[in-house]
Amino acid sequence: ADVAYLRSILPSTTEDAFFDYLATLDTSEVTVSAVPEGSVVFARVPFLQVKGPLLVVQLLETTLLCLVNYASLVATNASRFRLLAGPDVKLVEMGLRRAQGPDGALSASKYSYIGGECCPVAPHGTAATPSPMSPSPSLLAGFDYTSNVLAGKLYGIPVRGTIAHSFIMSFTSLEEVQLRVSLPPLAGGEPVDLPALAESWLQRVDTNPLFAHARSGLPNFCAVALALHQLGYQAIGVRLDSGDLAQQSKEVRRVLRACGAHFQVPWFETIPIAVSNDISEQSLEEFSREGSEIDMIGVGTNLVTCPLQPSLGCVYKLVEVNGSPCLKLTEDEEKLTIPGSKTIYRLYDAAGHPFMDLMALEEEPSPSAGQELAVRVLGMLGEARKVVPTTVEPLHRTYFRDGQMCEPLPSLLEVKSHAQASLSLLNPAHRRLHEPQPYPVAVSERLHRLLAELRQASQ
Repeated sequence: ADVAYLRSILPSTTEDAFFDYLATLDTSEVTVSAVPEGSVVFARVPFLQVKGPLLVVQLLETTLLCLVNYASLVATNASRFRLLAGPDVKLVEMGLRRAQGPDGALSASKYSYIGGECCPVAPHGTAATPSPMSPSPSLLAGFDYTSNVLAGKLYGIPVRGTIAHSFIMSFTSLEEVQLRVSLPPLAGGEPVDLPALAESWLQRVDTNPLFAHARSGLPNFCAVALALHQLGYQAIGVRLDSGDLAQQSKEVRRVLRACGAHFQVPWFETIPIAVSNDISEQSLEEFSREGSEIDMIGVGTNLVTCPLQPSLGCVYKLVEVNGSPCLKLTEDEEKLTIPGSKTIYRLYDAAGHPFMDLMALEEEPSPSAGQELAVRVLGMLGEARKVVPTTVEPLHRTYFRDGQMCEPLPSLLEVKSHAQASLSLLNPAHRRLHEPQPYPVAVSERLHRLLAELRQASQ
């Protein structure tokens, strides 16, 4: 059916042999290697390498870039929110209503939970490589929950959500609750009319000086929570979604602590406080600066639409054909492709932090820990540098060889764990969000000579 459709839209002069050829295409000669999903990847570093027949590898380009660009972008965005929120606050992805369609929404839920960014080379002599062109590193760490129930079902992501405003607004008084809600005590016994019990607690709460200046919703919450406590249950939490959220959280916490002490309910002081309302990176910075009592943050629009960088510029470039390295020339050095099939190494210092990524030709011997290396840093190719890594890590693994999976893919939780570990290894100077120290990406001397030779030959 696909070939028939192509036949219907291509010129009638297209030879039948071309369509016959298309019908025979498969990936039996394709090999794919990549950094493990969830790895930190820096600009200009190929995170995916594809080798195979030229036409097959070219046909894979759009699919691969579509799969990695948005996924890497939203994972990086999620990690930025995590870094600003800190490790203790729970983060909920709530972007389904603002996402770029249902497919984008599912991708946002999945990759904000994971955190991640990646990039490809192509042969039978052909190598094509996508790599991130943005100068920012991919920062990886995940959200804790999603409000997207389908994402929870498909991917096993923990699901959390809140009651719809419209449902709350549909009631103006308890008298409108036609069917009274009966709840049996956890300790056993006859079911109790919960609204009536809550009303009795509300009378006690309303007359308490603690609530003289409390916002209207808070006494109601406390009354219901105290009624639940009387039956052996615990309230799940409070949600704030307008106004000065940091200040409100402190006011609410003060009342909850005082209420718990007054009515001798110790767990009241630790009731989780959740906030939402167009939360952005700036919002999290303000929470940190002002101090807050916030335990959980719901982020939607500014997570899934990535307004600070709406797209990620991963590219897919041909670097070798039939064993011959090739080069795309450009006056913009940042867009200059690095020729040849390559091996990528991450170099670590004595403190265990990565300090440089190194590209070398596949046929070069692997660098060794403690060995002095001569390298050329991208952006400063005219200047040779000497470095001595304490540890050397090859970044790529081969996942697909000759049309077959050759390494099992990790689970979502394994990817999430790897993402968090990768991010934690970064030097804080590279990890910080404001004015981070540039992370150097370098080429070996041999690869630099090849690059210079190809540039000279093309002039």
